[in-house]
Amino acid sequence: MTGSSIRGPGAPPAGPEPTVPALMLIWSHDEPERVGEVFCLPRGAVDVPFTIGRAVEPGEDGALPLVLQQLRPFSKVDTGPLRDARVSRWHMRVRALADGGLLVERLGRGELRVNGHEVERAIADPGDVVEAAGRFALLLSRRPSAWPRGEPWGPPFPFGAADACGIVGESPAAWELRRQVAAVTGLGGPVLVHGPTGAGKELVVRALHAGSPRAGAPLVARHAATIPEPLIDAELFGNLRDYPSPGIPDRAGLLGEAHGGALFLDELGELPHALQGRLLRVLDCGEYQRLGEPQRRVSDARIFGATNRDLAELKHDLVARFVHRLRVPGLDERRDDVALLVPHVLGGFAGAHPELRARLFAGDRPRTSAALLAALVQRSYSAHVRELVELLWRAVTTSTGGVVETLPDLAVTRPPPRLPEPHVAPGELTREEIVAALAACDGVREQAWRALKLRSRDQLKRLMKKYDIS
Repeated sequence: MTGSSIRGPGAPPAGPEPTVPALMLIWSHDEPERVGEVFCLPRGAVDVPFTIGRAVEPGEDGALPLVLQQLRPFSKVDTGPLRDARVSRWHMRVRALADGGLLVERLGRGELRVNGHEVERAIADPGDVVEAAGRFALLLSRRPSAWPRGEPWGPPFPFGAADACGIVGESPAAWELRRQVAAVTGLGGPVLVHGPTGAGKELVVRALHAGSPRAGAPLVARHAATIPEPLIDAELFGNLRDYPSPGIPDRAGLLGEAHGGALFLDELGELPHALQGRLLRVLDCGEYQRLGEPQRRVSDARIFGATNRDLAELKHDLVARFVHRLRVPGLDERRDDVALLVPHVLGGFAGAHPELRARLFAGDRPRTSAALLAALVQRSYSAHVRELVELLWRAVTTSTGGVVETLPDLAVTRPPPRLPEPHVAPGELTREEIVAALAACDGVREQAWRALKLRSRDQLKRLMKKYDIS
């Protein structure tokens, strides 16, 4: 991406995309392999009831069942309703509201919870966790209504797994990052990767190099802040033997070592502005001069930089010379992906420690508690993926049974969800009340059923038929 202008493969339309409510499965007692799949409500389906459960036929009120989908920018695979025998055929009813919330109502067995609070009916907002206690848990988010569209980019990989670059996630933010990586990988020129600490900037840099024509050449990496100011010229550019002092060996410098490949300067923003200025000529044309050597050299090295600082804090002419800039989002911007990162991270632990696999895994899936997943997807992160890894290590080492349980300090008491206005039972309404409401609304049924505090327009339609109201 050049600044913010390169659109690349599968580029979305300019401006914010229309989205629809999506309930993503973040935990399932009996179907953990389906974590990451979503129940998406149709676009424009405000105040239209749908059901979630095992049923594939409409409920008694005519509400249509939603099915889980493996949803990507370029594909949608319907995987059907929930299959867990302990889930009721119609376990809950959901209805999108005009204010962006989602009305959820318990229909089946067991408790219904929103953010840990037991409810019969409640309004969930994006970021809330809706849980059928002991059965499954869902995170309310939003997905682009235009998905799927266009053609895939990059090599294929299984749904929910790490891609060829090592990126895990099916959220819009994860797929936008993949799009940017695909757009920049084959291009030349310096690349600046920025984003919060622990978000995966080095992973992106290594993916950019691995997918480029220089993949067979070395990627020389150095934490820029560890270069002492008096030695930056020698470290970056190298020096002749015995210069500037006798006994100093000949050194190629980082640019010399990276010739033909790439140089990665991590935490570039930690360099003082004076030191950032030493890089301008290199970024312009690759030109540099070794200490003690009269002639200038040109390094054929692609330069990658990474920083967690705001770009406004860097020397402005340094930033301008990075013709491609990619931003890596933190977990707060891709909460949908936390539930997919958890088994990926725990799988890495188990690969290095077989005793953990024997204790905490059923096949290739870790056994985790719903409370752990709810806490992790709703947490506010400061170190992002790095912090998630640390939290999971602590959870593993403090869990004494065969399930990875949540940590006491992860528990956050969230306020009770919004409660909807109480509905009127259809049998409580008289013919006169219905006629009066229709008259007050000039015959507009969409307004009348709301004024009567009914659940849906269909209820009003049935009452009008019952009382022979035309």
